[in-house]
Amino acid sequence: MVFSSNIFLFGFLPIVLMGYYLIKDKYKDIFLLLASLFFYFWGEKQNAVIIIVSILINYFSGLVVEHFRETRMKKIALILSVMLNIGVLFYYKYTGFFVDSINKVIGTNFSVRTIILPIGISFFTFQGLSYVIDLYGGTVKVQRNPVKLALYISLFPQLIAGPIVRYKDVAAQIDKRKESIDKFAEGIFRFVIGLAKKIILANGIGMVADEIFNAPYQEHMILTAWLGIICYTLQIYFDFGGYSDMAIGLGKMFGFDFLENFNLPYISTSITEFWRRWHISLSSFFKDYVYIPLGGSRKGNVYINLLIVFFLTGLWHGAAWNFVIWGLWHGCFRILEMINKKYQIIRIHIPSIIKRLVTMLIVMIGWVMFRADTMGYAFGYIGRMFGLNTTSTVYYKTGYYVNSYRIFIIIFAITASLGLFKWMYEKIEKCKNYLVIRNTITLALLLVCIIYVMTATYNPFIYFRF
Repeated sequence: MVFSSNIFLFGFLPIVLMGYYLIKDKYKDIFLLLASLFFYFWGEKQNAVIIIVSILINYFSGLVVEHFRETRMKKIALILSVMLNIGVLFYYKYTGFFVDSINKVIGTNFSVRTIILPIGISFFTFQGLSYVIDLYGGTVKVQRNPVKLALYISLFPQLIAGPIVRYKDVAAQIDKRKESIDKFAEGIFRFVIGLAKKIILANGIGMVADEIFNAPYQEHMILTAWLGIICYTLQIYFDFGGYSDMAIGLGKMFGFDFLENFNLPYISTSITEFWRRWHISLSSFFKDYVYIPLGGSRKGNVYINLLIVFFLTGLWHGAAWNFVIWGLWHGCFRILEMINKKYQIIRIHIPSIIKRLVTMLIVMIGWVMFRADTMGYAFGYIGRMFGLNTTSTVYYKTGYYVNSYRIFIIIFAITASLGLFKWMYEKIEKCKNYLVIRNTITLALLLVCIIYVMTATYNPFIYFRF
């Protein structure tokens, strides 16, 4: 059940909102928990029990860590909890990848049965881990109420595709939160903005990207190859960023305040800055729970620490080598930037516009690896972008993939990704009639989105498979 589907917009969401605000406050957590589990079970029928297992693992792990807080057993309890969480994630997400890799390296022929990846397992597993690790570190208190912990792990706005909500950021809200008309209206606006990003921009551009990437790269003109990766670069941003906006908006409707997950990543002047703006919840998770415990920039080899983090970042996104190489690609440039900053290798002043263009080139080449089904296709596609390999018969010229509507959407998306509309909205916020303008924008966008939802046949969510 995706947020941009008819069943969610016209069925599930109105019913849950109505029920939530009609029942007494003392029953709201239970109601929201049941609604969230129903939401998950609707889309995950084969492995629905996994989220229950995750809840039980982390609830009892928390109790055990708290019980042994003053003893050495506390660390053992933490290690067991981490092993259980990672073990479940590894089994469902990485078993096949690991066995295939072993077979290729040592020439064996081991086989495993097909394992269906549970929806959202990468997200709710990391949320469970954040609770136990923060409890161990003493930054949060143990949650003895199983309903409240289950609600934190399974809360439907961020359950399927994030953002990764840390327990310490919402612990107080889980125990007590305050709903208001103003927050509800703000939540509707944020949800509709995210819905528009997803339905109008990501879906419209995504069709172009899919058509180009689904064809052999040898058949593409150079301009076609660039069109494909530009469209995918925009699609993945507005797809995932739109989902995060919808999740944040939904949270506000129920009284929760989730942290931001994107902050105009495509205006970054370096890869370091890009990862401060892109998928912020994942970046902060790996920084706090992997990079700093490894020693960060203070102990050990900082470059090895960074490579480990980016290796895991790539692996988190998918059980395939193209994701790993994509992560290491970013890690290598992050290290080069760190070395340059330390030793001042490049001493000349470089204009910001040049830095942004170079950063975007690095990011887009990385997105080719991320999008391609195989590394062979990725390298061939990148070669085609720069005219380094020859074409076979060109069946479709670049103009085949675009029309006036698609060109308009691409230009609009580029403008939005660079922050023009965010800047305009910040100006509107200072207007005397701000609420009237905001509500008008919300209503107009919602009506347009409803039309798109009712007529759309192409409605994927990229991060559902992660």
